Amino acid sequence: MADDFLEFHDELRSVAADLLAKERELDWPLLVDAGWAGLEVPERLGGAGASFLEAAVILDQIGRAAATTGYLGGAVLPVGVLTGLPADDTTDALLGGLAAGTARLAVALGNFTVGADGLHGRAEFVPDAADAEQVLVVTDAGVVLAQTADLTVRPQPVVDETRSLATVDADAAPAQLLSDDPAVVAIAHRRAAVAIACDSLGIAEQMLTATVEYVKVRHQFGRPIGSFQAVKHACADMLVGIEVSRQLIDDAVTAIADHRDAAVAAAMAKSHACAVAVEVAGTALQLHGGIGYTWESGVHTYLKRATLNRALFGSAAAHRKTIASRYLSTTPRPKGT
Repeated sequence: MADDFLEFHDELRSVAADLLAKERELDWPLLVDAGWAGLEVPERLGGAGASFLEAAVILDQIGRAAATTGYLGGAVLPVGVLTGLPADDTTDALLGGLAAGTARLAVALGNFTVGADGLHGRAEFVPDAADAEQVLVVTDAGVVLAQTADLTVRPQPVVDETRSLATVDADAAPAQLLSDDPAVVAIAHRRAAVAIACDSLGIAEQMLTATVEYVKVRHQFGRPIGSFQAVKHACADMLVGIEVSRQLIDDAVTAIADHRDAAVAAAMAKSHACAVAVEVAGTALQLHGGIGYTWESGVHTYLKRATLNRALFGSAAAHRKTIASRYLSTTPRPKGT
């Protein structure tokens, strides 16, 4: 069974890589035709019935290609929220619509409150909200569903041009309560953090591959620059960081897929993988020399995307605070402190 599972992931990875090699910009109809929009939607609702393990494979490949898609904000985040809610007519209709491509959703993680007069609050850097018809708003108290027409959604330009981000503001907006379970809120935040970590892993992997290929063919002083010890050490450091990121992400993805507490695993994966991606892309820029600073090289695209990923869904410092909190709560304090 384990071998069959790995074989399926290898096949999924290969198919995704082929598609992204042909199309660096995947619009919503292409995502639906590829089956990615409904990848995690239950089969009874028209989806593939896969898990977050398979979504992580796709996210990694999207990061490798630095592709522009609505997969993160339009599929991964909404499906993660909806599948964590009790099944009813509303959630079934939304999930079925995502799989069929007839529903466009986004997830807003921000500071929102629900009062007697409706939804209030604001979220920034919301992925793919500009194209959504409805928004799943994650508040401190639960999850509500709001119509985009009742919200103020403004495009939020960033240096990374591969992502579509927006601000979402609510001022007494009508909203339908879907869940008041705080566990659903925690899962939404952790899933978003791990999803962006998967993307960052793909960025780092591609930058290492491109750099190794370049230092093999770029010659100075009559030999490839890859033969210089300093370059070897730099590439080795890139590889070590990536391997640690991969292990941390595997642990976090598995914990989420198995519906286990992924608080610490998600924090470790997000803080390390996103920081490593920035470091690896920066090193790649240096090892490519002068050509790395040109627009045509494409290295700048990965560096900007990695830098944005590091800030999305919690900074490295915020996630490390989560990791440290488990020691603060269990370690006895010395007497007199």
